[in-house]
Amino acid sequence: MQIASYRHIALERFGLRETGASLRKRLQQADLAGVHVVSRSARPALGRLLAIVISKLGNGWIYPILATVIFYVFGRAALPVVALAGVNAAVLHILFPIIKRRIGRPRPFHVDPRLISLLRILDEHSFPSGHMMTLSGVLAPIVIAWPSAASSAAALVLSMAWSRIATAHHYPSDVLGGFALGAAMGYPLSACALAFL
Repeated sequence: MQIASYRHIALERFGLRETGASLRKRLQQADLAGVHVVSRSARPALGRLLAIVISKLGNGWIYPILATVIFYVFGRAALPVVALAGVNAAVLHILFPIIKRRIGRPRPFHVDPRLISLLRILDEHSFPSGHMMTLSGVLAPIVIAWPSAASSAAALVLSMAWSRIATAHHYPSDVLGGFALGAAMGYPLSACALAFL
């Protein structure tokens, strides 16, 4: 307790408390400005439709489609990779709601009434993006097993990132955080498991 008060005094004395607060405020403003810029791409009918469809695919529909394509292309060799992708998805689905509740960041359209949510939300919290977290975790074993799939995986990730910001459900930092957390958890697990197969 005494250490905390010394830290507080030191921060006050050197003006770091204000600097940290103003930096955080500037970063939040830049994050919100990013949502405004990207959400403009969903104003035309086609952009709106794409943002909604891609986001809804990320609710779970994309994964059976992805598994079907992988089995079609790679046959029975895809079974352990698809199973590992499923394990990653399950682990991340357990973790991201806990992280979201703990951080408790409100969604962009709750913060700024000028932003309109294009579809129903699955939960109240913004950080991290569960769609991005799950997608990056699922794609990790696929890219490790077949590096030639990296460009297709990147296209999927970028599309999902765009849609989650365009629908005003997430900030750019939410999708980056979701991607980083999903990859950080999914990649090591996948690399270790595939090394034994």
